[in-house]
Order: sequence, then C-alpha cells, then structure tokens
Amino acid sequence: MNVSPEGRLSLEQVKYVEVSDPPLLRAGDVLFNNTNSPVWVGKTACIGRDEQVTYSNHMTRIRLKKQAGLPSFYAWQLHHLQQSGYFLARCKKHVNQASISTTYLSDVVHLRVAPANEQRRIVETIEEQFSRLDAGVTALERVRTNLKRYRTAVLKAAVEGRLTEAWRKENPDVEPASEMLERILKERRERWEKDQLAAYEKKGKKPPKNWRSKYREPAGPNTEDLPELPERWCWASTEALAQFVTSGSRGWAKYYSDDGATFVRMGNLDHETVTLDLSHVQRVNPPAGAEGTRTRVQPNDILVSITAELGMIALAPDDLDEAYINQHVALARPVNGRTGKYLAWYLASRNGNRQLQSLRRGATKIGLGLDDIRAVNIALPPLAEQGQIVAEIERRLSILQEVEAEVEANLKRAARLRQSILKRAFEGKLVPQDPTDEPASELLARIRTERERSSPAQRRKKKPARDEPAEAQPGLF
Repeated sequence: MNVSPEGRLSLEQVKYVEVSDPPLLRAGDVLFNNTNSPVWVGKTACIGRDEQVTYSNHMTRIRLKKQAGLPSFYAWQLHHLQQSGYFLARCKKHVNQASISTTYLSDVVHLRVAPANEQRRIVETIEEQFSRLDAGVTALERVRTNLKRYRTAVLKAAVEGRLTEAWRKENPDVEPASEMLERILKERRERWEKDQLAAYEKKGKKPPKNWRSKYREPAGPNTEDLPELPERWCWASTEALAQFVTSGSRGWAKYYSDDGATFVRMGNLDHETVTLDLSHVQRVNPPAGAEGTRTRVQPNDILVSITAELGMIALAPDDLDEAYINQHVALARPVNGRTGKYLAWYLASRNGNRQLQSLRRGATKIGLGLDDIRAVNIALPPLAEQGQIVAEIERRLSILQEVEAEVEANLKRAARLRQSILKRAFEGKLVPQDPTDEPASELLARIRTERERSSPAQRRKKKPARDEPAEAQPGLF
C-alpha cells in the first residue's frame, strides 16, 4: 500500500519492526512491488532520500549501478510497464494474488536506456507534467468531496422543510399531515383485518369474537426530544407509515439459477441515491409458499441494507419485474404508496440515516433489526408538500449527478494522460534529443568495463533467459 497507483512513495500508513540489522532503503533505491493482486503487480517508486525505512518481502529493492544514470528514470519506466499491463500479462498467478520473481525481473524484463543527460530531461519533464496533473486531480477530488457535502446538505434541508418554505407560503390551505396520518392508520388497520380474515378463511375457520382486539396500534414517537417541525407537519414512526417490514432468510443459494427472478442483494443499493441498481444481479427460481410471498419486492417498496454497509436505501421502481430480497436487505412497504419516495429520501438523509446508525447492534458484526427500522421517527409533511420536496431533491441532484459525471470523466482523462506522458517518454518523444549527448551505448560500455574489472567471485554468472537476445546488454542492477 505504500507505493501509490501513481508511482509515488506514500508513508501515511506504516508499520514498525524491531530488527537488529534491517536492510535500509537509501536515496536512489527503486522499490518494485513483486507480489499483489495481478493488476497491481509491478507498482514502482523511487526513494528520494536516506531514511530509517526497510521493506517487506512483497517488495524487490533495485539498486542500480552508478553508471546506469538516474534511478528515477528506470523507476518511471517500470511503473509505465505496470500501468500498461505488461506485468499483468506476465505475472505468475497464485491463489488470490500474483507475483513477478526477482530472477524474472533481472533476467527477462528489458528496459530502454537513454543518454544520461536525456534521462535527466525526461525525468524533469515527467515530474513537471505530473505535478500539474496532480494539482488538477487534487482540485477535482476536492470538487467531488464538496459535491457529496452538497448532496447531504440538500437532503437535510429538504426533510427539514427549508427547500419548500416559499411553497408553503403560496399554499397555506393544504391538508395537514396529521389528517393524512389518521387515514394511513385507519387503512393500516383495515388491511390487517382483511389479511386476518383471509387467513382464517384459508384454514376453513371462523374468526373468534375478540379477534380484532389482537391488532397492535403502532407506537407513536416521543416528541419531547424531537425538534419543532414546520407548520402542518407532524412526527410519525416508520411502523405507522409502513405496514409490511421484513427481511429475507438464509438458504437461498440453492435457488440460484442462470435465469429467473431478480435477487436483490446489498450490492444493488448504495449510499448516494435511492435508485435500485440492477446492472448486475443474481437470478433465482424462488421457493413456493410463504418465504417466496413474504420476500417478494413490489413497486414502491423501500429497501434498507441491515448488515455491514447498513443504512443504504433504495426505492423499488414502478417497472420492476419479479424480484426478491436476501437476508441482508429489509423491505418496508408504505401503507400509502404515494408517500414512498419521500420516505425513501428521508431514510437516506442524514436525519434518517443517523437514527439507523444509532440503532445498530453488535460489536464485531453490526446489524439492524426489523424493530429498529420500525422505530425510526419520520418528519412527515403534507402529501402535497411531499411531492414538491421530492421534485426539489430530484432536480438538484440531477444537476449534481451531471457535474459528478464530468468530474469522473476528467479524473479518468487525467489517468489516461498520465499514461500517455510515460508512453511518450519511453518512446523518446517527450523531450527533444540533443546530438551532443553521449550515446547510451557508451554508458553501457562503461558498465561492461566495470563488470570485467570485478573479480570472478563478485560476478554473477547466469544463463540467458529464453527470450533474451543473443547479444544481451550488461545488467543495469
């Protein structure tokens, strides 16, 4: 992790070791990431100064011969090979990781050698252009962070009634939310009674005389500790507004299939929108009976992640085909379907999500229970104002998404430009060549002379690698 994807040494997260005589890194050493997931094998960085820093066995330390030129020239070249997929195509695959051995790196990987003065010009130009790119990327990332803050602020202002202050002044005679809540509670009870009668009928039994007394009215919120609401708003619990709150069960893996119904999992929800992402889904042939009926998603249902990344919200769209939830997702079905969008946005807002986070349980494996979701307090506007609030949210977040898409496009463009700079550098096209520079062949000749001066015991004899040219150049390392 200490070699960044941009080829920089990053010491923000470090570990310390007590070793009597560790191999220390020094200025000019090149660190090559020899073991990682396949796409990251070969990340490379150059050490800029002497420090009390050693390295793990996942890194290969390369110490170049002084006649080779600038270590950073070769570090950038190795990093370019990694970025272009060279090591990805050649690494040895293991379980969950891959590697490039030191022998392969030394004997097989060929580097281009430029005149020493041209190396210096190339490195200076790379770092100058990368410095400008880094500044631009930092600015884009700052914009991205501010956009996330803006989204949070929009939702918070919306569910507190601040986005619709002018609307309320222009529409003073709308039905209060309290009257709508009374109708919802009445409808909630009527649905329960209908379901109970249907259950008795299915069993071929008559309901007992006191069967209606078994109905449990949803608990109302304790408003003493809750903030004051705008005029005509009221507080209500999720339990009062959503009659059907359930989650999936374990054991659905046996129902997986290549086709069939959509199986909604945590990966189909996120923290940014209330849109259900169905671009990648698991398919199931659902079980017959109560389990399949209970976990089937209907349009306008609110879905909540209840483990790990808990509190992600999605609203089931009107055009949703047959779909079911797994055990990591809870389903809340609004009594009045017209309140669904507002409820989803409220739960996704900081006001709603903080309540969900405060109710989570567990130490090592956190989660939410269905009673926790039922207990969330909702600041409920009149139905007409809910529509206006949702329209304001969607209008503003639509603009935000366009800006976010532009930011992401520019970040990808910066990554491509970074690779293009390295490609041009090691094709000899980034800086002008100077005919007065000493040729690279003379640089290599000095390395060969130095090798020949060393004693046989100091020379490492090796067989040419399979794809090494017949006239192999003297080693740089």
